Amino acid sequence: MIHSLITPVLASGALKFAFEKATVEGKLTISALAILSVFSWTVMIGKGRQLYRAGKASKKFFAAYRATRDPLEIAKKGMNFDGSPAFDVYYTGAEELEYQLKNNPVDLSKVKVAPPSAGKTATGAEDDTLAHEITIKISSGSFDSVRGALERACSSQALVLEKGMIVLSTAVAGGPFIGLLGTVWGVMETFSGIAKAASASLTAMAPGVAGALIATVVGLFVAIPAMFAYNFMVTTIRSITQELDSFASEYATSLEHKYVDNRRLADEIREALLESRSHEAQPRKQVSAMVN
Repeated sequence: MIHSLITPVLASGALKFAFEKATVEGKLTISALAILSVFSWTVMIGKGRQLYRAGKASKKFFAAYRATRDPLEIAKKGMNFDGSPAFDVYYTGAEELEYQLKNNPVDLSKVKVAPPSAGKTATGAEDDTLAHEITIKISSGSFDSVRGALERACSSQALVLEKGMIVLSTAVAGGPFIGLLGTVWGVMETFSGIAKAASASLTAMAPGVAGALIATVVGLFVAIPAMFAYNFMVTTIRSITQELDSFASEYATSLEHKYVDNRRLADEIREALLESRSHEAQPRKQVSAMVN
């Protein structure tokens, strides 16, 4: 099987001649390089498709997300952007926020909130009426869980994007050295044979040296495509992870603005005192009514 994989690469006369003259150790080295090449090309093709799909799906997701006013609208509609790392981060944050809204809600429906100012400000900014319309929110402490979920999701997506890149880095760094090992070993075998035969003619040396050098050639054939693919993919992955970090920050800010109880501490204390006084006043009214 290994021979069938190598034969098309060695179709040229010089390469074919050198491979036929290679020693057993040299052919074992070339076989190892062929296996490494199969793994690296598998990673290059699979990772290239993954990154292409991620970029295409993320563009659609960002367009849909920025067309909404409610940051949870995409999740509520059940929209899906399979293959987009940003969507996975988004859905993780939405899932954690919905859990907190269900289990640790802060009901502001009975709290008196100043109405939003009408019209635009001097800079042209409009008031966010949606943030005032949402009455079920969460506390800042509960929102820390949402932030943590977003951070974990970003780290998880970065690991998924980087998965398999170790194979390419190994091919880039190890391919030439494996080939060099085969070449040095082959040259050593050639000179040993010449010494034993006591014949130092060029005709006796050339086949062995050619058979030894082919290991380095194959090592470079493995390393050069892997190097270009590795540099391109590392740059693409770095761009996607930076985009994920920026989106997570933007998304968290939007969620905090609309779904977190951001009243000042003094306002919260005043509302709590008013509520406790109203509860105390009700028994007094009942007692006075009974006395009268």
